Amino acid sequence: MPDFYPPKLSPPLVWAVQRASPLVARYYHKMRLEVQPSCLETLRTLQPHRLLLLPNHPTHHDWIALFLLSARWGQPFHYLAAHERFGGATDWFLQRMGAYSLRRGLGDRPSIAKTMELLSQPRCRLVVFPEGGFSFQNDTVMPFRVGAVQLAMQTMQRQVRQGTPVEALEDLYAVPIALKYRYHGDMAPVIEQTLNQLEKALWVFPSSTDWYERLLVIGEQVLLGFERDYGLPIVETVWRSRPDRIQRVKDHILNYCERTLKIAPNLHEPLRERVYRIQRSLEAQAETLDLRTQEAIARAAAQLLNFNAISDGYVAANPTPERFLDTLIRLERAVFGIDQPPPKGDRTVILRVGEPVNLTQHLDDYTQDRTQTVEQLTEKLRSTVQTNLDLM
Repeated sequence: MPDFYPPKLSPPLVWAVQRASPLVARYYHKMRLEVQPSCLETLRTLQPHRLLLLPNHPTHHDWIALFLLSARWGQPFHYLAAHERFGGATDWFLQRMGAYSLRRGLGDRPSIAKTMELLSQPRCRLVVFPEGGFSFQNDTVMPFRVGAVQLAMQTMQRQVRQGTPVEALEDLYAVPIALKYRYHGDMAPVIEQTLNQLEKALWVFPSSTDWYERLLVIGEQVLLGFERDYGLPIVETVWRSRPDRIQRVKDHILNYCERTLKIAPNLHEPLRERVYRIQRSLEAQAETLDLRTQEAIARAAAQLLNFNAISDGYVAANPTPERFLDTLIRLERAVFGIDQPPPKGDRTVILRVGEPVNLTQHLDDYTQDRTQTVEQLTEKLRSTVQTNLDLM
């Protein structure tokens, strides 16, 4: 696989696909887009400016939601996508839709350079998912990575160094976007069927008809499986809380992967970043590791990402069909080894545009204190997305 897949945006092809995208999304991906007129008006107001679009990332289908937005607005977008999405039959299509690759877990210089090039262009429309990966949770946002805002600020700073006066810089807006999915109709049969399939696979015989009780039993079996597979003393589980056990399993798997690959652990780094370094190191050391070890580490890394954002009580706090299915899909991925389980039913993806932040106005602050400025702006954008999710 090439180290970098550049964008090869084809506006005529994008226009043609945009025309067909609502029907394809509805009948193939079982989703339709809902956008308030006020949100579209906000985007139209920003049309003369450069835009960095920052949505949350709860599912595998979020890029489709953003493409549907581009169709509704009548504008082509560029999309920063994980390198793993490329390398197959869809490369040609993705690149011409405006997507390009990022190798997460290392300083991907070609991708960084292309991002800064795009951000410097007039009327840029660049989509970056700042959580850095899927959360698999419909109602909560993981911490935003600072990279998107950092590169935007660096782009403007470079333009100033190249001779553009600050007051002459074209405005560059960071636009927080909240995505939330709602299933149509009665999802009870789907939840019941999924519970049954997981119980059968795990040899669980339910003693209750209560969905949540059954979900807890399934989760317990999956957790016990991890504890057994990684040699954790099962006898200790009787006095540990479930959140403590989940964190203990995550820490143990991380340590196993980093120790095997001889990676110095950074305990202050978020789990997702450590996993990406593990994956990149695994690629680099592939020729020196036996196949069994490679498969074990790859599987462990995938499980860490699958359960990264999980929290005890997510369903209990608000037992909606969406939260049940968020968790069941995550368990399906773990038990059946399915990367992308098919959609559970027809859905509406509700998209809300939050208050845009004109990053150009913060360039002086960035010059004075880069780290604090970027962190504050990134958290403001994340908080806006979470607030809109809470209101939806």
